[in-house]
Amino acid sequence: MSPILNQIGAVFIPVSNIEQARDWYCDILGLPADGEIAFGHIYVLPMQGTGIVLDSKIFSEDNIFRAPAFHFNASNIEEAFSYMKEKNVNLTTGIEHNHWFNFKDPDGNLLMVCKC
Repeated sequence: MSPILNQIGAVFIPVSNIEQARDWYCDILGLPADGEIAFGHIYVLPMQGTGIVLDSKIFSEDNIFRAPAFHFNASNIEEAFSYMKEKNVNLTTGIEHNHWFNFKDPDGNLLMVCKC
């Protein structure tokens, strides 16, 4: 029996500017950007389920996500794609297989949205 739980607590995303990253992620997720920035470099997004931690201390060009490490859920993939397009998010694919698309955050982290 392992003392390590089969759960993911949070995913860390390296960002270059914690305030700008907080504002950008909160904007695309429809969240208030009024939470505390901890220790001057960490912002925990108020997510449902697995957490996302934005961290400017771990940022470097070598650490950005070159492949999606996770995906955001969307109940309507077409609506999600249009929403991101309207927000001028850097979309790197169209909607693939009627199920998912990729995009980049302002730091170049490659992320994904999937139909749930």
